[in-house]
Amino acid sequence: MSPFPIQEMTLPVALSGSDVIGQAKTGTGKTLGFGLPLLERVTVPADVEAGRAKPEKLTEAPQALVVVPTRELCQQVTNDLLTAGKVRNVRVLAIYGGRAYEPQVEALKKGVDIVVGTPGRLLDLAGQKKLDLSHVRSLVLDEADEMLDLGFLPDVERIMNMLPVKRQMMLFSATMPGAVISLARRYMTQPTHISATSPDDEGRTVANITQHIFRAHNMDKPELVSRILQADGRGLAMIFCRTKRTAADIAEQLEKRGFASGAVHGDLGQGAREQALRAFRNGKVDVLVCTDVAARGIDVEGVTHVINYQSPEDEKTYLHRVGRTGRAGAKGIAITLVDWDDIPRWKLINKALDLPFDDPEETYSTSAHLYEILGIPAGTKGTLPRGERTRAGLRAEQVEDLGETGGRGRKSAQAAAAPVVTEERPARTRTPRQRRRTRNGTPLSAEEAAANAAPVTPVTEAPGSSEAPAEVRTPRRRRRTRVADAVAVAPEPTQAAVAVAEAPVAEAEAPTRPRRRTRAKSAEAVEVVAEAEGIVAEAEAAAEAKPRRRTRSAKAATAVSAPETAEVTEAVEPVTKPRRRSRAKTEVTEAPAAEATEISEPETKPRRRSRAAKAEVTDAPAAEATEAAEPETKPRRRSRAAKAEVTDAPAAEATEAAEPVTKPRRRSRAATAQPES
Repeated sequence: MSPFPIQEMTLPVALSGSDVIGQAKTGTGKTLGFGLPLLERVTVPADVEAGRAKPEKLTEAPQALVVVPTRELCQQVTNDLLTAGKVRNVRVLAIYGGRAYEPQVEALKKGVDIVVGTPGRLLDLAGQKKLDLSHVRSLVLDEADEMLDLGFLPDVERIMNMLPVKRQMMLFSATMPGAVISLARRYMTQPTHISATSPDDEGRTVANITQHIFRAHNMDKPELVSRILQADGRGLAMIFCRTKRTAADIAEQLEKRGFASGAVHGDLGQGAREQALRAFRNGKVDVLVCTDVAARGIDVEGVTHVINYQSPEDEKTYLHRVGRTGRAGAKGIAITLVDWDDIPRWKLINKALDLPFDDPEETYSTSAHLYEILGIPAGTKGTLPRGERTRAGLRAEQVEDLGETGGRGRKSAQAAAAPVVTEERPARTRTPRQRRRTRNGTPLSAEEAAANAAPVTPVTEAPGSSEAPAEVRTPRRRRRTRVADAVAVAPEPTQAAVAVAEAPVAEAEAPTRPRRRTRAKSAEAVEVVAEAEGIVAEAEAAAEAKPRRRTRSAKAATAVSAPETAEVTEAVEPVTKPRRRSRAKTEVTEAPAAEATEISEPETKPRRRSRAAKAEVTDAPAAEATEAAEPETKPRRRSRAAKAEVTDAPAAEATEAAEPVTKPRRRSRAATAQPES
């Protein structure tokens, strides 16, 4: 058994301790190209016992570090190194996210020789002082072009700063652009660049991989893939999608069509991802739908078909996807389905890789050339016949409990597999607490309180007894109202409200809430007031030939008769909302009569009276009856001569109680000189 070219060229340089940049095609044994030098350079107890090393070189800290981009690749590299170092009993530990911290920390405490991990978990444990990188003598970056990309470069630089300055560094990848090589030389010391190719290989792809490019419609792709999977001689197949949602959807559709399929993408938990890969390696699942997380470094024996469900992003992604088949000298078939929108992208990939598929042929699920090229039997449909469904499926593989930190995927998968167990609850023995009810804050009577305090228990009739069971009292449901709250919140009655309540006529006629008057009602009120003013004017003219200045005794008599007038006024006048009064109206001297009148009298603008209307007044007592209808107006200004002509004080006192407070109008001298009629 001869080594691969990359192994043959790399081993002598790496064993000497020099830095190496190794580039080779996919599936040509790069893992052992850097793995064997690492296993030889670490010091283990077997070397001390054989005399090949001194006891001072033994340490429990890691002596070599391998950094990889994905969790699946981390697990695969760990398994390969464990297999190769089994003879010397080399301790290898995989450190990656999605698993519990405790098992990894316990393994580090026991002692590790080689650590294989992803950048995130390595930095996490190193920051917690759980991982000691001060004794690392060799550093390997697998898939170096991905590790030195913009996404991983800051984390890789932080890891390099934790390592000793004097160390060996090796970079390996199938694709190594010139920019990555220039960047890598900054961290390396006189590296040796090794690019290994086979003599029979042409181009950048492996010669034993047959490539087919078809132009297919997006809606016809599920049917097209279902018929490709029924081709003659198909073994395990991997389908690569661009997005996680597409991968989950295609895996579900293929399962409905009868294929044993599984999915690997970033939205799944680590337990579900490892379950799908394990089932794929064991043959329980023959179709693995995945994203680019499984495109780098995954080595599964027996993969014959690789299908690119969507066009890759660039030529590097295409090479790594196609490289999952045709590994270690085996043959494989790579099929790429290019949509009409992806034609420009595919032409760039085709030109970069120098492939002869610049114009893909338009293909559908019923195209005759598809059946002929791929060896699909005639009459094949998009559903797998029941007689060929021999795989156990994804559910036959158990999900390993990894103690995931996120918990995605594991709980849902376990819930689907585990049967639902229901437990019967014991009968309830505790009597519920009885609440003491009150009515508006008043305690219940003794009988009601005793009935509520007694526990309500169902009474069952004993078999064979003729007595009726005791009646079980159901507590009355109390209907709550807001009467008590309204009483508590109600404001204290004002003096005006008390006066209205005492009047018998106001109790029967006045509403509890004043209504807004319309214009028609206001006009009627104005007419009534005008008529009352005319009657008062006639009484003034008849009783007072020449009004004179009133004395203090007359004012006191007016104040005494004011309450009687207020009672009559309150009984007749409706309760209306007073308007805002001016300063002149607030200077009334008769306080008791003014308070009763201001509450209920509407304010209206007085109408001008003629001299003839004033002279027709003959009955003075009518003024007292009409005072209730008179609005509060501004008094007229009287001349000195008119005030001096008052001869009858009692009549003036009776008239004063009925007169509204109005503004006197200035009279001419001729009017004041008229004799009394």
